[in-house]
Amino acid sequence: FLGLAVLYIPMLIIALVIRLDSTGPALFTQERLGKNGKPFIMIKFRSMRVDAEANGPQWADKNDCRCTNLGAKLRKSRLDELPQLVNVLKGELSIVGPRPVVTRELEKYGSQAGKFLSVLPGLTGYWQAYQRSACSYEQRMEMELYYAENANFWWDIRIMFKTVSTVLAGRGAV
Repeated sequence: FLGLAVLYIPMLIIALVIRLDSTGPALFTQERLGKNGKPFIMIKFRSMRVDAEANGPQWADKNDCRCTNLGAKLRKSRLDELPQLVNVLKGELSIVGPRPVVTRELEKYGSQAGKFLSVLPGLTGYWQAYQRSACSYEQRMEMELYYAENANFWWDIRIMFKTVSTVLAGRGAV
């Protein structure tokens, strides 16, 4: 709640700039799977054109032509993730945990899907802090599953600090 209160004005400014930068809403919502597979609507600032997923959801790459001019900057700085503080407040996300996936992605986890869904997903996590787009999807899954098996308070603190340093250095963002 404190994070939302402190970031309310900057988030309003970002939303306004998104609306001025491109047509469409300032927010993007998508159904994701939370703990135990419970679906929820994840909120982000829109960083892509409105028609970006006309052919279905796609994994973003470094030079994704679907990104708006401002969207690329928001993604690099991870400011596009700020509205997810609402998901944290609602108990759908944790600050640290595996990134929530869409149903289609869960299939890739196969017999390990239950382990992945056994923890609350997060705004940031082991994969985002240490690798993000610098690794394959298979490596991401290994990292997310490792976190699910070994999560603890002190590791979460380290992941939060590592996330800050990763964002400030601009590493791993698409």
